[in-house]
Amino acid sequence: MFSYSRVLLKLSGESFSNKGEFGINYLLVKNIAEQIKAIHKQGINIAVVIGGGNIIRGNLVAESGIDRATADYMGMLGTVINALALQDACEKLGLITRVQTAIEMRSIAESYVRRKAIRHLEKNRVVIFAAGTGNPFFTTDTTAALRAIEVGCQVILKATKVDGVYDSDPKKNPNAKRYVTLPYREALQKELKVMDATALALCMENNIPIIVFDIFKDGNLKKLIDGYKIGTLISNDVGVEYE
Repeated sequence: MFSYSRVLLKLSGESFSNKGEFGINYLLVKNIAEQIKAIHKQGINIAVVIGGGNIIRGNLVAESGIDRATADYMGMLGTVINALALQDACEKLGLITRVQTAIEMRSIAESYVRRKAIRHLEKNRVVIFAAGTGNPFFTTDTTAALRAIEVGCQVILKATKVDGVYDSDPKKNPNAKRYVTLPYREALQKELKVMDATALALCMENNIPIIVFDIFKDGNLKKLIDGYKIGTLISNDVGVEYE
């Protein structure tokens, strides 16, 4: 049985685009919005943090010669584009949403205010957090951990294109094993790249579990909420268990 009433869904920007491509595939955005609606119907408060890798990746832009801080700000603007696309898809399905950005842009979204975000969640609105933390050099994984702590989310659902966390790259190692459960310390020690180290440390210190799962498998998000064991659970309260 799913024991969480307020969740943070972490989406990568790549979840909005076809594999290996840039831009937005609205059918993919719509599919995610439909999954959000399915769990919203069960009375669960939903916050979302989204990346911008399908629009622009700050670290790659920096490698081309643009100042790293400037490149990261460009990446933050990409997350706002994705947040507006998700808001549009959700509202076309009848959901009430709010986009809050860490960089002020009043004509298109609210500025992030913790107490206001909590109030929106209490009113069962879907809150979409954009523009990262508003600071360069921090990833949207860290944003997800930070916002989850700030607004009282009980779990982070990290939506990916893979079905969990493996002990090695399953594309390179056919014998790679998938973790069913994984303690935070082991994820950090083995540098498994579930999330960046800052995000993992924040979650570990504040005892917020992470569930890594494949959102592109039909109904997976709904199955998680229905209590099925899907993906990999990372927590302080579990040991190592393989599939």
